[in-house]
Amino acid sequence: QVQLVESGGGLVQPGGSLRLSCAASGMIFSISTMAWYRQAPGKQRELVAAITSDGGTNYADSVKGRFTISRDNAKSTMSLQMNSLKPEDTAVYYCYAYAYARYHYWGQGTQVTVSS
Repeated sequence: QVQLVESGGGLVQPGGSLRLSCAASGMIFSISTMAWYRQAPGKQRELVAAITSDGGTNYADSVKGRFTISRDNAKSTMSLQMNSLKPEDTAVYYCYAYAYARYHYWGQGTQVTVSS
């Protein structure tokens, strides 16, 4: 089992920044890819950014150049630095981990609201 706990969400003005963190515990050695997803009201959950165990990254086109995903395998943490935030970035952000080459784990989500 893998447990994921997000932190760092909140309310920010357009153009501002936030940093999300995800702490993993449990069978962390089994984790390969980690990612951030988000879900806005009335919309499907979508991939924001992903990072492999060796540091390879992938971003949604809508966040390229504004968001940066990082991972510290020694500390079992993952972060998402979000800059130049827009109202359309408002969503619940979820931490995700793919483990044992077959299981999907999710955090409880953290709310990010971008509004003036």
